[in-house]
Formats: sequence, structure tokens, C-alpha cells
Amino acid sequence: MVNQQMAALGSSRSTIRELFEYGNSRAAVVGRENVFDFSLGNPSVPAPDAVRQAIMQEAAGDPVALHGYTSAQGAADVRQALAADLNARFGTDYTGDSLYLTAGAAAALSCAFNALACPGDEFIVFAPYFPEYKMFIESGAGAKCVVVPPSAADLQIDFDALAQALNERTKAVVVNSPNNPSGVVYSEQTLDRLTALLRERAQAYGHPIYLISDEPYREIVYEGAQVPFLPCRYADTVVCYSYSKSLSLPGERIGYVLVPPQAADSAALYAAVCGAGRALGYVCAPSLFQRVAARCVGVSGDVAAYQANRDLLYDGLTAMGYRCVKPQGAFYLFPQTLEADDRAFCARAKGYDLLVVPGADFRMPGHMRISYCVATDTIRRALPLFEQLARDYGVIS
Repeated sequence: MVNQQMAALGSSRSTIRELFEYGNSRAAVVGRENVFDFSLGNPSVPAPDAVRQAIMQEAAGDPVALHGYTSAQGAADVRQALAADLNARFGTDYTGDSLYLTAGAAAALSCAFNALACPGDEFIVFAPYFPEYKMFIESGAGAKCVVVPPSAADLQIDFDALAQALNERTKAVVVNSPNNPSGVVYSEQTLDRLTALLRERAQAYGHPIYLISDEPYREIVYEGAQVPFLPCRYADTVVCYSYSKSLSLPGERIGYVLVPPQAADSAALYAAVCGAGRALGYVCAPSLFQRVAARCVGVSGDVAAYQANRDLLYDGLTAMGYRCVKPQGAFYLFPQTLEADDRAFCARAKGYDLLVVPGADFRMPGHMRISYCVATDTIRRALPLFEQLARDYGVIS
């Protein structure tokens, strides 16, 4: 007998992946150019030139070192280089021993959840949220995932709802800014209020409440939007980062967990992150791309292309009557669907070969996620189809 829970997870794809695979099969019938696939957050901006140069420089070195094991937590010189970059950018005092390198943000989050979770613990996430959080927390770490809805007007945190959700079993609160799926960046006022509330409740409960900052989209922001570095605002912060988006390397799987020395029980927590990585079978992060990341500190992709796509899509849809909070970062739009049943709306859009993800998958029904990390021409040619949908629903005549 196999583990039935794992079998169920393995035999069912996420809606995002199902749409992506449907798009591939549909393209074989009608042609790739006639399928408007906005399902997957797969960066469309090429990796910066510095990435290719770094790969070539590393490839010219010792092939044994290039492809061999590193320390489980990552090569010491790589971790030190990444820590020095954080120190230069944020005025911190980290060393390489604050970092544990991982195969992307998914592994970083899994390590963080497993490192912190004890029997009966709860982790709070804010809707809309990346749907794998619930799987990582509940199926992976054996804790409880508690979902707090946002403020509907701006998709910032609903503090009344958060205050009700917090309790003595709360181990951590997860924030994702810029957000997937909405592209919203949490304001300084939101973060000040959040950290003040967590300090107050931690003192009342007599134990730390950790803040887990999931920030693979940190560098993808528009019009001067600022993404505050949370460890500088709240000591008990754990950062989970990935180079998948900033360097357009989603398939290479490289990221890290940062455990600042100022965090409560930081030495034990770092050891627990290492232990979680061991228990999960993460022998070490990919060695080549550890070194590529170290060579590319301070480098990021061209966000101007994403901003142009955002503006084209946002301006086009809102002119048709779609309602949406304008994203300040990431590469997603999260408009309201033109009927309350977002799955029915997305199924209707599929009939036009428009592949968009229902908001219910992100625990916010009545919306859809449109991933605009695509060719700009794809958006231009898709807009008339979105307009036809608006006509179908009588939004425009």
C-alpha cells in the first residue's frame, strides 16, 4: 500500500500546470501563435548577459570543482559573497553562516516551514497566495495553514481579520511582496502595522512569532516602488529567496534561506533549516549555479519589458470595463472576472484560446491571474479576445 495522500498529490496537477499542458496540446492543433497562454509565471526576459559570462567563466575552471558536491548549506565562498551583497544593499552585518543555499524558493520555503513547525503549530498566509504554500505547510511540514483574506479595495492586509486569526498556536506569518498572483507591493504603512501587531502578540503569548518573507520578485518593481527589507524592520524574520525571476533562471533552481543572527533562537533555527534540508533529501543546491549566483550579485533582468506589458494589458483591460488593482511589481495581473464564478469565466475564456488561471486557486474567487511575462505581441493580439468576452457579458456593447 502506498501513501494515499502522496499518490493523490502526484496524480493531480495544479490548474496552472494543467492549463500550461493544455496550451501545448492546443498549439499542435491551431498553431502556437493562436494560443494565448497566460498561465505560467515563466520569465520571458532573457537572462542577463552576466549570467552567460559567469557560466563560461566557471566552465573554464576545474571541472571537478565545477560539478562536485559542495557543503550541504552551500559553498562557503558563495555564501560569503551573497552575504556581502546583502550587507552592501541593506546595511546588515550577515556572514555566510546566515545563509543556506537551496534549489529555488520552493525548497527554501519547505526548509523554513519544516524547521519551524512543531505539533499543533499554525502558519498564517494572506490571500491571494501561491497555492503551494498550503501543500508545503500541511502535507510537507504537518502544520496548519490559516488563510487571512485581504482588504478587497487594495489587496493589502485586512488587519481585523489578521487580529482574529492570530493566537497562541501561531508560529509564523508568511508575506509575499511583490505578490503572486496580484503584483501588489505591501506598503510601508502595511508592514509597520504588521510588525507592530506581531511584536505585541509575541509578547502577549510569550514566544516569538516569525515572519517568513517569500521574495523571489523583489527586484521586479515598477515606477520606483520600494520593497522594504523586512529583517531591518522585524528581527524575527526568515527570508526565502530565489534567482528564478530576477535572473530569469526558473529551471536552474537556485535560491536561499536567510536566518539573520538577530532572529530569536537563530543558531538553533539555522541548524533546524540545515536539518530540514537533510531530512527532505536536499544534498546541496546545484553547484554550478551557486557560483553563477555569486558572480552575478547586484545583477537583475530588464524589468522595462515587463512594465511595458503591464501597461499595455492593464490599460487595455480597464478600458474595456475589467476591474483590477494596478500591480506595482512581479509580472501578474489579477482582475476581477466578469461573473462571480471565476472558474466558469476562465472556462469561457478557454473557448477563445485565452488561458488564464481562476482566482479560486489562489483562495480569492471572482478573479483571474494573467501572467504577462509573454511576448508583447501576444498581449496585443489577445486584447480583442478579452474585448469579445466583455461583449459576451454585456460589459461593453
